[in-house]
Amino acid sequence: MQPIQQRPLPYRIDSLTLCERLRPLGDLIFLDSGRPACPWGRFDIIAAAPVEKITCTQQASDNPFPALDSLYRQHALNIAQADHLPFVGGLMGYFSYDLGRRLEQLPQQAEASYALPDLNLGLYLWAVVVDHKLQQSTLVASPLVEHTLLDQIESRLLSDTAPDTNHFNLTQHFQSNISADEYRQKLAKIDDYIHAGDCYQVNFAQRFQSQYEGDPWQAYRLLRAVAPTPYSAYIDTDEGAILSLSPEQFLQVRNGEVQTRPIKGTRPRSADPTEDAALKTELQQSTKDRAENLMIVDLLRNDLSRVCEHNSVKVPELFKVESYANVHHLVSTVTGKLPKDGSAVNLLAHCFPGGSITGAPKIRAMEIIEELEPHRRSIYCGSIGYLSLCGRMDTSITIRTLLCEGNSIYCWAGGGIVADSIIDMEYEETFNKVNNLLDCLNSTSKV
Repeated sequence: MQPIQQRPLPYRIDSLTLCERLRPLGDLIFLDSGRPACPWGRFDIIAAAPVEKITCTQQASDNPFPALDSLYRQHALNIAQADHLPFVGGLMGYFSYDLGRRLEQLPQQAEASYALPDLNLGLYLWAVVVDHKLQQSTLVASPLVEHTLLDQIESRLLSDTAPDTNHFNLTQHFQSNISADEYRQKLAKIDDYIHAGDCYQVNFAQRFQSQYEGDPWQAYRLLRAVAPTPYSAYIDTDEGAILSLSPEQFLQVRNGEVQTRPIKGTRPRSADPTEDAALKTELQQSTKDRAENLMIVDLLRNDLSRVCEHNSVKVPELFKVESYANVHHLVSTVTGKLPKDGSAVNLLAHCFPGGSITGAPKIRAMEIIEELEPHRRSIYCGSIGYLSLCGRMDTSITIRTLLCEGNSIYCWAGGGIVADSIIDMEYEETFNKVNNLLDCLNSTSKV
């Protein structure tokens, strides 16, 4: 095996300047740990100018995962392991929720109104990896990258380029695609399906839309300041930009060990410490939220068991409360182990889309989502992440995620509906999840 190339760079606790220096190269992707404000994140990964791009249009119907697996294995053959670096070149990008149509037969009812492809991955042979735990920054590259190209990238990263000063403004406030009355009617329909035995849980969402002018990167800078999360990401695409402030891990693979951390259960934060602590305790002890979380844990145990070694799937952490800037979340951890010839791409295909944002059973829940949500989800509830040539993978669930396309900007919010859900509380919860994002951008409005 050939060793990867590594060049040390000055450590920065905030990686935004590095992104702005690389962004002119095109197809920037920034996997953002949320530092310095987020205490859990460790690595930032930044790359641009992929040597190859893999996309799937909405019109296509083939399953792209076998071809992805072949491409990944082809390039991974001669790359040595690097335990201290999560990414040493490989595939990075996004998988939209609607990519699930390539894996399952689903009805065609919701309006498809986006130009964004269902899948967009780049083969990035170099990247900047910032390790906030060790306080180290490294320019890493596959053995195939020419030294002269690395010299140029390093020079750009070390330059004194002035920061980007483009603007971002909404030209109207966000509006939902579902009225409050329509939301109640649709949740009543879900309740009927649950009591008829069609399903146990359905993750139902509303979509907020506005118009904007300016640079989406500036919007991302504003949003990450009010919503620092460990699975944030920014991606420039030919169609626009993706701005993700997600707290949720989907699938991680490291040395064959698999981990997924579903979120189910939410309470708002309070500025009053006593009330905030009470909200956290209420979530921790909520029978309804625990049941909702457990349904998804069982679904993910089943998904992982289809790919992982027999009897390797475990639940080491159940019903842990994690607190973010605007909400408390109930989080569990499910683990497993891939067989020696197992593939991270195959794991992703068998678990996609994530069960925490569909419901249970998964396929029936997806059918109900297609029936009741007016518009397709696009990037919302899909996944963003990397498949490193050294064998590691890490991906998010794209909740708290916005799409900028043309002059429109979209944001979604949803929640898991179960038999004892209270409609008005579920409706309020959707706003608790994204009000900090919407209010932040509404403050830029010119109207």
